[in-house]
Amino acid sequence: METAVLVAPVTALEFLQDEFLLAGEGPILKVYSLQPRPKPCASLSVLQHSRIHGVRPRRQAGGPAQTSAAGHELSFIKEPSFYDLAVFGGKVVRLVRLHVDLRLEILGPLLQLQDWALDARWLSGDKQSLLCVAVAHNSALLLDLVTGTPVVQCSCLEGCLLYSVLLLVHESWADTVLVGGTVFNQLVLWKPGGGEQTDHEYKAPVERRLLGHSGVIFSIAYLQEKGCLASASDDRSVRVWGVGVLGGPGGKCGDLNPACLRVLYGHQARVFSVSLTSGKVFSAGEDGACLVWDWAAGEKVVRTLKGHRAGGVRALAVSKGSGNEERWVATGGADGGVRLWRVKENEERKEKIEEAAREKLTDVKFLGKGMPKVVRIAGEEDENASWSQSRFVVCTDQGIVYQYSNGQWEMIWEGTPEFQSYCVMETVSISVKNSTAKVLLCAVGNLSGSIQVFPVSQPQCGILLTGGSGKIHSLIWQERKGSVCLLASGAEGLVYRWRIEVKLNENYSLVLSVNLLSSFLLPPCAKRWLTAAVCLQSRPEKDLWVCGDRRGSLLLFQEGREQKKGSDLEVNKGLLTGTEQTKGKENGSDGDEKSCSKDDLKLQPLSCLFGVHGKQGVTSVYEYQGLLYSTGRDGCVRVFRVDPALPGKTVENKGLLQLEVLRVQRACKGLEWLERVLILKPEIPEKEEKEGVSEDCENHHKTVELDLTKKLEFTQEEKEEDSFSGEEEETEKSLEARFVIAGFQAVHFVVWDPVKRERLLTVPCGGGHRSWGLWPSYKGVWSGYGALVFIKQGTVLSSQPPGEEPSWAGKAGLTGGWDLREGVHGRGIGCVCRLGKIGGTDLDDIQTTGSMTATEGTEMESKEGHWEIVVTGGEDTSLTVLAVHPNSGSIKVLSVITDHISGVRTVAAVTCPEGGSKKQSQTLSVLLASAGGRAQIQCYRLLIGWDRRSLVPSCQVIQVASHRLDEQWERRRNRHKLVKMDPETRYMSVELVEENSNCVLLALACSDGAIRLFSVNEVRRQIDLLWETFHHQRCVLSVATCRLDDGKGNRYKLLFSAATDGKIAVWDLSEASSLIDASSEATAPPIPCLSIPAHQSGVNSLAVWAEKVGQQKGGCLVTVASGGDDGQLTVSVITVQFPDDGKTSPQSRNQPQLHLQSQSHMPLAHAAPLTALKLLSPGLVVSTSSDQRVCLWRICTTGISHRGTLCSHVADAAGLAVWEGQMTAEEKGDKNTKMRFESKQEIAFWRDKGSHTESEKQGSTGGRSSKKTSDEAVGGEPVEAVSETGDPVCKTTDEKVAEKALECGNQTVTDGMGQTESEVNPQTGLKDCESQKTAWVLVCGQGFQLLRVRNTDADVWTEERKKRFACLGFSGICIINFCQTEKIPTIYERCGQRLSGISLHLVLIKEK
Repeated sequence: METAVLVAPVTALEFLQDEFLLAGEGPILKVYSLQPRPKPCASLSVLQHSRIHGVRPRRQAGGPAQTSAAGHELSFIKEPSFYDLAVFGGKVVRLVRLHVDLRLEILGPLLQLQDWALDARWLSGDKQSLLCVAVAHNSALLLDLVTGTPVVQCSCLEGCLLYSVLLLVHESWADTVLVGGTVFNQLVLWKPGGGEQTDHEYKAPVERRLLGHSGVIFSIAYLQEKGCLASASDDRSVRVWGVGVLGGPGGKCGDLNPACLRVLYGHQARVFSVSLTSGKVFSAGEDGACLVWDWAAGEKVVRTLKGHRAGGVRALAVSKGSGNEERWVATGGADGGVRLWRVKENEERKEKIEEAAREKLTDVKFLGKGMPKVVRIAGEEDENASWSQSRFVVCTDQGIVYQYSNGQWEMIWEGTPEFQSYCVMETVSISVKNSTAKVLLCAVGNLSGSIQVFPVSQPQCGILLTGGSGKIHSLIWQERKGSVCLLASGAEGLVYRWRIEVKLNENYSLVLSVNLLSSFLLPPCAKRWLTAAVCLQSRPEKDLWVCGDRRGSLLLFQEGREQKKGSDLEVNKGLLTGTEQTKGKENGSDGDEKSCSKDDLKLQPLSCLFGVHGKQGVTSVYEYQGLLYSTGRDGCVRVFRVDPALPGKTVENKGLLQLEVLRVQRACKGLEWLERVLILKPEIPEKEEKEGVSEDCENHHKTVELDLTKKLEFTQEEKEEDSFSGEEEETEKSLEARFVIAGFQAVHFVVWDPVKRERLLTVPCGGGHRSWGLWPSYKGVWSGYGALVFIKQGTVLSSQPPGEEPSWAGKAGLTGGWDLREGVHGRGIGCVCRLGKIGGTDLDDIQTTGSMTATEGTEMESKEGHWEIVVTGGEDTSLTVLAVHPNSGSIKVLSVITDHISGVRTVAAVTCPEGGSKKQSQTLSVLLASAGGRAQIQCYRLLIGWDRRSLVPSCQVIQVASHRLDEQWERRRNRHKLVKMDPETRYMSVELVEENSNCVLLALACSDGAIRLFSVNEVRRQIDLLWETFHHQRCVLSVATCRLDDGKGNRYKLLFSAATDGKIAVWDLSEASSLIDASSEATAPPIPCLSIPAHQSGVNSLAVWAEKVGQQKGGCLVTVASGGDDGQLTVSVITVQFPDDGKTSPQSRNQPQLHLQSQSHMPLAHAAPLTALKLLSPGLVVSTSSDQRVCLWRICTTGISHRGTLCSHVADAAGLAVWEGQMTAEEKGDKNTKMRFESKQEIAFWRDKGSHTESEKQGSTGGRSSKKTSDEAVGGEPVEAVSETGDPVCKTTDEKVAEKALECGNQTVTDGMGQTESEVNPQTGLKDCESQKTAWVLVCGQGFQLLRVRNTDADVWTEERKKRFACLGFSGICIINFCQTEKIPTIYERCGQRLSGISLHLVLIKEK
């Protein structure tokens, strides 16, 4: 087994001269280049199975070059071509070299320490490679990295445990000063080099002691130029101490009585990291925020940097910079993400987002007549417009329209008395026909149905429209091809529409051309007017309109539908009644009054989702790439589409369209009043888009983005044309976009990111029920970056001073930072499920040239092969759909689902590949069921396709149904007579029982002691509880199913359930198929047909498989492997005897007879509770535990044998997914194609030699098997070797002798018929060593790790036949090759003696 992909908490960050960022993720050292733009460039496994906790680059130093034992230079030349790095973590230290051509090289062996390393620093003046290392029990040592031996070691007189250490070093060991944060909440300062180096018993006294914290200290930082020390603590505070000069020549210890200068409280949880600069204090903690404090501002936060998901920030780094220049700030999260910001040292003071906005609100000082009622930002549709060029348009209660520009208010239009006391106003930018100029149109409606439309630049050119005789409730502008459409909601549910164009006449004056369109008629309801509308321009003559009304309904209208009367009727000026306005009114201008014809046709809605957004109304509807997004005051965003209606019983239903809601996205708690959706769209450079080759960046931003900034655009402004033009285009476009939500939360206007769960913008505006406008429409809106204009108590306010750019914004993307690596789950991952694979780009299809650079070749290579699609569920209540690329080690977050109200405990999926072809499938359709806390089930349909533009998979989530037991309880009759269910019930495990085209059956294990059977009907979008049984009377932890066939056409289904009492119950669910078509009424649950005592405590996981029929007459064998809290692996073999009554009807069929035949145990399979167990292939299972080991087991009739172990880098392992697959071309040629983060000098797997045969012998005699440790390997003492994955390995000396001969032999794959998948070499008669068989293991917990298991078939063959050749005296089988014609195996055997060379003997054995 070897590591292919690793996502773990980032525990170390370090900047290298503002050119590189070094990050430690597990044992992997990653290098990010910062110039010309941040991007990942190199990675290497350094510390085997220890996490990296620090990286210390060596300063440039003069003097003669030093060499290590391997002959490598360790000192810099004048212009360094490499950097030497000391990497430490756990109890190990290693020397690594980073070359300027972005290559990482390991210089020396892994140096083992006797204690945990907390800090390490290079001596600046030494001529040797000496490293000072501080360890956990208040000790320090001087380590010579050339020889790998400690030169001197010293302990403090106060030998307590330290949580953090800061080493201050100078030129010699005598100048070193150590500051430690103790377990007693104190800071102690002492000098390791105070005594004689020859005195090994010397213990240094404590020189200074700092008291004040009420929790342990996690991080310490020192700023020499100010003589200040900062400490971050468990008590949620950061303290700044005035200590004076520390370290330097002579090892100064600072002031005798250090004082506490600042106590900084601002974090909501523990503070993990702190850093100091000349003007700022940076702190990061468990609340996921990095706070920036100003020295001069006292105890106030000047900026908040957020971006990580739940779990907090585990690492913090700040570049040194110089003077008042900008600095890089990097944070690494528990979610595995790395984020980067630029912060100015002389940046103006700003508190947290809420506090900054509260103090920086700017009064625009409106001086016009009347009270402002409506405000709009003019020209917000222009993507080139900046905030300093923005104009405001305000309408007052006196019917007067004003414009604010360049700091001045100007009256542009004054209405008649009819426009006073009440008016509505909307603006839009429109291009002048046959011109490149744009003008701003303004529409104002009143109580009497009149609507004045005029250009803001030439209001005298306006026209007067009439929309009925009643109140104009709302006005909506909608862009169309070359024109705009104005919708006016009048009385009695009528929506009047006009198409308006702007032209230039002979005098170069603006002329408005108006065409009347058919009106919409809204369905009867209490609040009968439109609040939002969008046009879907599928065909020019039959456009579709999707509208939202004040009642909360979504309506679908089709242009030209049922207009037979008016088909020959041209809508032109003849239908409009024009009257001339008298001069002196409307600023003395002339205009035309347009009124609607009474004979105008009214369009009825084709489809209506009545009250889908509640009674408070729909606030916006937006279309993007074939999907529609609506918001309302119910706190939900609904993603929906226009689909053909389901075929009904009548012919009239054919061809009709309907609105179908795909999924619902809730905002954060308290954010109920949603206003609109803002789409986050990545920029794709034109050059990259043409080439079709994307940059290999980590995670979500590994797509084709040269500029990592995203665009945040207004959802009601941009149109995607021809989104319904073709089926292929529609499939490609109809993928859900990444979006954020704008709305009102209490008294704040908030822009909320539902994926990262953070506020991007917060402005204290006073709450809803006010007119507002948000800038920018097209530019990126990051944390605190943006401007809101609104009306509050008759005053026009702005969150940023108009007429000038925000001083803290900088360039787009710099304020919100870069996601160098996007996080997955901030908290533990509890479950994982593999959905399938999506084919990528084959190198054969890409034309390469000789001029291709190594970087380009690597990037193309990283996109080669397939992507594995997996779903993970975590304690952060979210489901994440991931695409994992095993070849390059990259991942991409496809979708994040946040519908669960508690932690997600279990997932199950039914996968159907679509669009099959000779190549790998390009689409997947998956029915996903997830369950967890609060007895909640969520069911989704996932449509996963291939994005040809970005060359990565994409995912569309469709919400099928949801179910909660407490909601069902409220609908029960006579519930007062029953015992109420426990509202805290958790679903522990889910398993698929039966499926057909419309419905599936799910069995769930419940914490209240019940097993429940549910049916999921995708057509009706409903989940029903069929039955429940409380047989176990204890918490049920796991369920599994097994399908049997008796060879006579009868099929049987068995359900296995396990509880905390260590017993496994077997249920016959052969009649489950009849429940699919039955009604949802409760049915009688079955009775278990067998109970098996398997463990002393809870059974956490089950793996079940059946042998082929024919093993015994009229029955079969079912093997049940179980893992429990006792760390034991148990295998139970059950005999299933089918009824001999032949084929009978399902109603009268007898149940099969089950008997326990045998049981085997592996008492100490793991050193901790076995948390997950999965079946890789019949007889081969994989287990994992919180002891961070992944074990491979071979299970046969004679017992359990241990096949291999890998020490995983994932803590608290809880979930497991396994699958088999063929080796791809890059996996077969693994010697030339290495994973980016893997070392070429380290081995990743364990081999236990000799333990298999011994364990099988014990299993055959006593029915029990025991596992042998690596120290008991046969054939020699275990020796540490170097390999290619960076994981721990133990090898015997004999294995090293024959390793070269075994390299190809161990990869040969055979099956039971003596056939292999590899070709036979005609010259040698041997099969090629590049076998295609491989398997994958994905383990998840605090992160996840994908493991590759090579040649599982070879291991199976070896295990079954090793005993057959044991009598010949051979110690192992190297290469096995069946000659298919003669059926004679050719066997190359290694001699049992240790030889300088390798002797091979050929033995021919005839098969019996």
